[in-house]
Amino acid sequence: MPFFSKIIKPLLALALSAAVLSAEQGCTKDSAPATPAGKPGEPRTIALTITEKGYEPSPITLQQGQPVKLVLTRTTEHTCATEIVLDEYNINTPVPLNQPVEVAFTPTKTGKLVYGCAMGKMINGVFMVE
Repeated sequence: MPFFSKIIKPLLALALSAAVLSAEQGCTKDSAPATPAGKPGEPRTIALTITEKGYEPSPITLQQGQPVKLVLTRTTEHTCATEIVLDEYNINTPVPLNQPVEVAFTPTKTGKLVYGCAMGKMINGVFMVE
C-alpha cells in the first residue's frame, strides 16, 4: 500500500484539480477559450496549440462575418503540422516551434471549415461557422 499512497493518491489529486479548473473555466470540447470581440468589428482572438494530438481545441464555433485572430503556438517537433493551411482564405502560414504566430481572417460563409497541415490536411482541425 505505500506505493498507492505515495504515487497514486497525488496523481488522483492532480487529475481532480485539473478537472475542477477546466470546469471553472467553462472549457468544453465544443468551445475554445477566446477573448470576446469587445467592440463591434474587432476580431475575436482564439488561442490554438499544435501538439502531438494535432490542432487544439477543435472544433471551434465561429460567427459568419465576425473577424477572427488566431494565435497559434506549436509545442512539439513530433508533428507534420508545422503550418496552418486554410485554402478558402488563401492562408498558408508557417508556425515555428514555441513561437506564437497570428493569423487573421473573417469567415464569409456558414458551414464546416477544415484547416490543417500542408500534407493534404492529414492533421486538421475544424471551425463550425454559424
